[in-house]
Amino acid sequence: MHYTGTIWRPPYEAESLLIEVTAGCTHHRCKFCTLYNDLPFKFKMSPMEDIECDLQEVKRAVKGLRGRRIDRVFLTGANPFVLSYDKLVAIAELIQKYLPSVRSIGSFARITDITSKSDGELAKLRALGYDGLTIGIETGDDEALQFMNKGYTSADIIEQCQRLDAADIHYNFFYLVSISGAGRGEIGARLTADICNQIHPTLIGANMLTIYPDSELYEEIQRGNWREEGELEKYKEIRTLIENLQIPTIFAAMGASNAYQFHGQLPKDRKKLLSFLDKIIENVSEEELQQYRKSVYHL
Repeated sequence: MHYTGTIWRPPYEAESLLIEVTAGCTHHRCKFCTLYNDLPFKFKMSPMEDIECDLQEVKRAVKGLRGRRIDRVFLTGANPFVLSYDKLVAIAELIQKYLPSVRSIGSFARITDITSKSDGELAKLRALGYDGLTIGIETGDDEALQFMNKGYTSADIIEQCQRLDAADIHYNFFYLVSISGAGRGEIGARLTADICNQIHPTLIGANMLTIYPDSELYEEIQRGNWREEGELEKYKEIRTLIENLQIPTIFAAMGASNAYQFHGQLPKDRKKLLSFLDKIIENVSEEELQQYRKSVYHL
């Protein structure tokens, strides 16, 4: 199998087949991100012959495992959905050729990756199996999006996700707790709830911002241009987000950046989730949570 650098996937893609079709990130300018700093390049697409070779290898392996079938493929890289419509079609056709049992194809995506596809192309990609994209929107706070160089606005999130809704392409969000900075977390949470309530994310996954010295954000902090939330403030921010979400969705905090992991279905589990967060806020010390943050040496 062809894999380059550290391979990242969402927690809920643990049982998916991981196929590398890109490496790195086309944007690679978010101030907080260090995920692809181990690569000697910004972004590249895998040669189609490598993708086909990997699918052939998987087909041989599955053949030797009687009764095993692969239902889902997750394309790796920061944003494979940036690839042209024609390339995404070619990849889907290769997957179907070698693994006909596959019913859906997911990947990470940026909001700007959707913009480049027409409504008709999105519908055709859905018909080919593309579904369950994971989008790191991070926040609905335009001030934070601009400061962090995300490259889009909250209005873009709404517009492009409404286009995914129209194409019946389901999507999950990553929300980055503390991206709005000290004193603005609950403001950012309310703004994020406002945009989520206008669209239909299947899941909203909370990840807590962990700042590393090789990030541009670390340098901004040293220059006095930005301050991080305290750990208890982060839990209050998550609480505010859950309290203000009015859509049916799964809310989850399952990644390594979260000292306490939890998930539930909204609105059914809202009271249970809020109660869980209240216990953390009331009974866990800032010092204990800071100790955990320091232990997260890499996401």
